[in-house]
Amino acid sequence: MQLATWNINSLNVRLPQVLDWLATNPVDALGLQELKLVDEKFPFAALREVGYHAECFGQKTYNGVAILSRSPLRDVVRNIPGHGDEQSRVIAATLDTSDGPLRLVNCYFVNGQEPGSEKFTYKLGWLDALHRWIGEELQAHPRLVLMGDFNVAPEDRDSFDPVGLKDTIHHTVEERASFQALLKLGLTDAYRLFEQPDKSYSWWDYRMLGFQKNRGLRIDHILVSDALRDKVSACTIDRAPRKNPQPSDHAPVVVTLA
Repeated sequence: MQLATWNINSLNVRLPQVLDWLATNPVDALGLQELKLVDEKFPFAALREVGYHAECFGQKTYNGVAILSRSPLRDVVRNIPGHGDEQSRVIAATLDTSDGPLRLVNCYFVNGQEPGSEKFTYKLGWLDALHRWIGEELQAHPRLVLMGDFNVAPEDRDSFDPVGLKDTIHHTVEERASFQALLKLGLTDAYRLFEQPDKSYSWWDYRMLGFQKNRGLRIDHILVSDALRDKVSACTIDRAPRKNPQPSDHAPVVVTLA
């Protein structure tokens, strides 16, 4: 089966691109981030027409997450339980597969703006709450996948300019430590299970020909639990949608489970 994550940066604008991509890449489940629409405007009907169930957690203008799935979704959770947050950043659901239940957690991590800011403090608190909750989820759901736009470049090789951007947002010691803390819970970065091309990124700034010059960051990730690690047969970044007219600034990441 194949699972994917994609920060679509406005589903209102890019629904046709999502439908086109699913027609070419009929993944079993897709996590979307930055919907930028309320639940009442979510395109359930259009997705049903192409064979996808959907659960969403929207918000006007900002944020918003959804899970699309070929099979029905159950036990849906929105936001981090026990963590008060007005932002729509987290949705989790269980898919029933031939190998048993699979828990899919799709997140749009806090950006954080810049170290030392109030938004950065909010980010660190949100990351702490996520870490606590994912630990609980792993206990309840050993077959778990955590995916989304993490807004963290975990290592220097995940940034086009690790020296110039050292200690800036997405590159700070605190953010990278939070990523490592998630791995220590019993998760693995599926992309790094395989040899990958140098300078492989999932996000490029719209400005200054960021994509054309490959001035990017790898901040979109799929982490798999120990129970799934041996089943991962591939993990790739699909750069093709970033070449579309009016693209999202992110590319989809796809993991294949044998």
